[in-house]
Amino acid sequence: MNLVRLILFILLLLSSSASFSQEVDSSTQAALQLPKNYYVKVDKKISSVNEQLIKKSVKYLAKFQRQEAKLQKRLQKLNPQLALDGANIKYNELSQKIKSKTVGITKIAGGTYNPYLDSLGTSLNFLKQFNGISDKLKGPLGSFNQLQNKLQESEKIQEFIAERKGQLQQLLLKYTHLPAGLKNEYSKLNKTAYYYKAQVQEYKDMLKDKKKIEQKAMGLLNKLPAFQKFMKQTSQLASLFRLPDSSPSGGGQMGALTGLQTRSSVQSLIQQRIASGGPNAQAQIQANLAAAQAEMGKLKDKLNQFTGGGGAGADMPDFKPNTQKTKSLLKRLEYSANVQFDKSNKLLPSAANIGLGIGYKLNDKCSLGIGLSYKMGIGTIQHISFTSQGLGLRSYMDWKIKKQLFLSGGYETNYNTAFKKIEQLKNYDAWQRSALIGLSKKYKISKKVQGEMKLLYDFLANAHVPVSQPVVFRLGYKF
Repeated sequence: MNLVRLILFILLLLSSSASFSQEVDSSTQAALQLPKNYYVKVDKKISSVNEQLIKKSVKYLAKFQRQEAKLQKRLQKLNPQLALDGANIKYNELSQKIKSKTVGITKIAGGTYNPYLDSLGTSLNFLKQFNGISDKLKGPLGSFNQLQNKLQESEKIQEFIAERKGQLQQLLLKYTHLPAGLKNEYSKLNKTAYYYKAQVQEYKDMLKDKKKIEQKAMGLLNKLPAFQKFMKQTSQLASLFRLPDSSPSGGGQMGALTGLQTRSSVQSLIQQRIASGGPNAQAQIQANLAAAQAEMGKLKDKLNQFTGGGGAGADMPDFKPNTQKTKSLLKRLEYSANVQFDKSNKLLPSAANIGLGIGYKLNDKCSLGIGLSYKMGIGTIQHISFTSQGLGLRSYMDWKIKKQLFLSGGYETNYNTAFKKIEQLKNYDAWQRSALIGLSKKYKISKKVQGEMKLLYDFLANAHVPVSQPVVFRLGYKF
């Protein structure tokens, strides 16, 4: 009987070992099937964000330090005793830490949860256990660890800036009527603190934008039971939502709550304390609460007067933020294409002006741009013929009036004659100039593409030889 049990135990052990080996082999095979340039792409993406984060952090920290120094200088003139002690050592320390190449961490320790970083870090740690892949992971893992370190350092910078801003605000609140210069200097500090936090968030959002190669790699890994188990055990999300041990030995979930006071017990304790104060205790407490509320109201009114109604919260700026300020150059560019037909007495327009442009978003309302147009002759309804009739140079400005309605204007020069040599274009007098102003309407076509209609008036139309049509209508797209 014992011999039979021994044989069964050996068979069970061999079968479990075989299944484990198959699972490891399948995981290794899937890991080796990841795109060859996956590791290079990930390393490049993280390194780029890491470099930009360091650069911007040092820039904003130095800017805040300069602005604080100006504010401190004005404070000393107003009252030398109110000026804060200098914090140059702390500024330099934070600047050096964000720039230094320290050893990072392999897990996110606190801060805002970022799904991309969590899945990326967990997948990299999962892959490093397989032979033949560890060398490819040195770059991505090193960049990932550095980024975790820099994100934590950026949080320390945000905390320090908020602390200094709060201390300066408390000093300024002691004055009923502040000089305009002091309020302006503090407003600059407030903007710098807000935009630095927004800039860090912009970099985190950039990481969330997964490339196709990353989506393919995560798709392959998510099919592996071994990776799913690894995610459940080691990811940050799993640690955030891990419940207390519900086993009998662990005391269960209710055991973890033992000793915590209930709401009823707290209310009972308060009533006992009030009763022990005598018959007038209730009235005295209410009077003290009323006095405290009145004092808080005065402080709130004073704070609103100082901050322009924006409140004391760091996340509630007393100005209208420009969301374009924290975006990279490429994300602030917009591209356009439009067409304009020349007036004709016949059914078919005589020519079409096809324009291409590139613009730069100054802020959420205004964008400036330049463009190039090509004039193509169409011919007549009896004889359609496409010919080159000239080209033009354009500039434009769009200013948002309301929703998708814009005030548009621009200055253009057009060479309305067919040319065969570039030298012909150097004759400046042959170019026809236009000063345009009017309205444009944009409408959504897709997530990234907008349709656009422009109705413009040319103030120089009467000066053209021959006189051209003053009203210009264009249809196009922006993306």
